[in-house]
Amino acid sequence: MRKLFAGVGAVLLATVAAVFAFGPSAHAATGFTVGGGKLYDANGSEFVLRGVNHAHTWYVNQTSSFANVKALGANSVRVVLSSGDRWTRNSAADVSNVIQLCKTNRLICVLEVHDTTGYGEQSGAITLDRAVDYWLSIASALNGQEAYVIVNIGNEPYGNQNYSSWATDTSNAIRRLRTGGITHTIMVDAPNWGQDWSFTMRDNAPTVFNADPARNTVFSIHMYGVFDTAAEISDYLGRFRSRGLPIVVGEFGHNHSDGDPDEDAILSYTRANGIGWLGWSWSGNSGGVEYLDMATNFNPNQLTSWGTRLFNGTNGIRQTSRQASVYDSTPPPTTPPPTTPPPTTPPPTTPPPAAGCTATYSIAGQWQGGFQGDVRVTAGSSAITGWTVRWTFANGQSVNQSWNVTVTSSGSTVTARNVDYNGRLGAGASTNFGFLGSWNGTNPAPALTCTAS
Repeated sequence: MRKLFAGVGAVLLATVAAVFAFGPSAHAATGFTVGGGKLYDANGSEFVLRGVNHAHTWYVNQTSSFANVKALGANSVRVVLSSGDRWTRNSAADVSNVIQLCKTNRLICVLEVHDTTGYGEQSGAITLDRAVDYWLSIASALNGQEAYVIVNIGNEPYGNQNYSSWATDTSNAIRRLRTGGITHTIMVDAPNWGQDWSFTMRDNAPTVFNADPARNTVFSIHMYGVFDTAAEISDYLGRFRSRGLPIVVGEFGHNHSDGDPDEDAILSYTRANGIGWLGWSWSGNSGGVEYLDMATNFNPNQLTSWGTRLFNGTNGIRQTSRQASVYDSTPPPTTPPPTTPPPTTPPPTTPPPAAGCTATYSIAGQWQGGFQGDVRVTAGSSAITGWTVRWTFANGQSVNQSWNVTVTSSGSTVTARNVDYNGRLGAGASTNFGFLGSWNGTNPAPALTCTAS
């Protein structure tokens, strides 16, 4: 189990920061790139991480977790791996399987080595240089996956001691990865158990960013007890924004032994400013922090209060997650998560004219009084610039909440229109939107019509 930061209060000091302008990465657009403080996928579309951490290295048999977090709306997952120095090594074959699970479920994989956690303070923790050795040793699993994988060099690479060399060691690690042929977007964690209360990462971020010859590095802050006020959160993240440096919240929770993070402020500020995040963690926590589990015993039908908040609450995953555009023409998984029964009837389809579209409707999950619907829109033989899907519920069902779509209802008739980022589809390309609904009695799939523009 990861050693979590404890016992350090934070007082953010006012500093004067120079403004730096960082242009788009010179890195070839075969995978993710960064520019102007934003992350872009291989299609050049802006991508904002909205996902969770999954402790794969300790729970290698929990492979259904990838499908389950996707079904709940996540667009990414940060996967815990081990170099073999502190826990059982994840082989290149295992990492390849993890990447395939992400791709099958249309998730972006952020892969991290956990053995670096708390180096300089935690016994047995390894250096970033040692983590680079691991990444280079499994390069066969990474090469060619630049459009789907971000490499997070090492988790929380320094504790609260001996962290002054963070900038030098991180810069050297980035250079070694590039020299070794790793062309992915790189993510780097802050020292101080990831929380950077010393501002070491904050103040040295421009130097580290410029150490990457590809200019394709993202910074990751972990927000626990140090970040217990909205002012601290906005000040820290805002300093990266003002310098055009890409920043994400790689871990955060709703509570912790070192204090009470302001998760509402984290979610609100990141949504308003297009900053990505990955909550800690899906399931399997121990050592007194079991309250950080989002699902009880990895069961997506038993979300905890933290899981319910992160997935379904204000500014959470349901409201803000957008699938990476590299998956927009990728068919959904051939089988639903094990806990989700398949629809009892095939989804209805309306054949379109050559320049039209089709829409399919399925029930991704159902419980007493409520259900999750998923609609897939596919362009016909010609590209389209927008789409509208309509249906009429036959048994009094209603839509309560939706994502990746604008929904209006008039009685039992529902009209769903594309939003600005998913209306343009190439010939045969697809996109998905979803919603939460209410039902009483029976919940049959309605017939859909799809109109393209």
